[in-house]
Amino acid sequence: MLITSGTLLKNARKQGYAIPHFNYWDSNSLRAEIAAAEKLNLPVICAWAQKHSPQITINDALALGLHFGSQAQVPVVLHLDHGTDPKIIKWGIEHGFTSVMIDASDHTFADNVQITQDIVKFAHQRGVAVEAEIGHVGTNQSTDNSLYTETAAATSFAQQTQVDSLAVSIGTSHGVYAQGTPRLNFDRLQELRAQVAIPLVLHGGSSSGDENLNQAVRSGITKVNIYTDLANASLAATRSQTFPDEPAMAQAQRDQIQQLAEHYFEIFETHKYQYEV
Repeated sequence: MLITSGTLLKNARKQGYAIPHFNYWDSNSLRAEIAAAEKLNLPVICAWAQKHSPQITINDALALGLHFGSQAQVPVVLHLDHGTDPKIIKWGIEHGFTSVMIDASDHTFADNVQITQDIVKFAHQRGVAVEAEIGHVGTNQSTDNSLYTETAAATSFAQQTQVDSLAVSIGTSHGVYAQGTPRLNFDRLQELRAQVAIPLVLHGGSSSGDENLNQAVRSGITKVNIYTDLANASLAATRSQTFPDEPAMAQAQRDQIQQLAEHYFEIFETHKYQYEV
């Protein structure tokens, strides 16, 4: 079943667990992610990111998400991730995404607020939840404190935009870490959790370390984004042996993605979630 993320993340914030956000890049990955959620009887957020347009178009991603998400036996949020073009985000809202992220974090604070306000108004009128970002989640590990999300700015941003959830920067990065497991700023996260009244999101969860991710969840993160680890698991399965045919290889890929997804459900303590169909 397809749902929006608003109430889901609010409950996670209250009860102290996180919902996994898994990016999908084809039907194989999407089926494996949903299979993991169904096996554990837990909700899941399945996402297509605008930057993946060259690999899979928004039309194809949406069709896959609507098909498999609506057939799932557990709650599935169909999320548009890292949308930078408001026109694309609004199209996604109108055509079936149940949750969207407007990423205007590279703009000035004032412009980020204005762009986000516009998307929030448009989305809320149609029952769709909105995530935004403040601070900067980079592509390489950094110890530069200026990259961390400032608590006062995050509080002001949440109040001005009325966004449903907020991605914050505490030291994770997108992609593969060049220097091992990152050091996360849990003090800053605890400040953000205490001052910001809406659910907090952690991007760049892949390879950030199980202990780090579990502590982040226990410190106030209610949604964790995972992509690179899943893609690498699929690639490793492909290279693990010689397959007799494509279906056998696809099954091996799904098995590895599902196994890793199940692992992250455990790390994020999503088992605390209870719902009735």
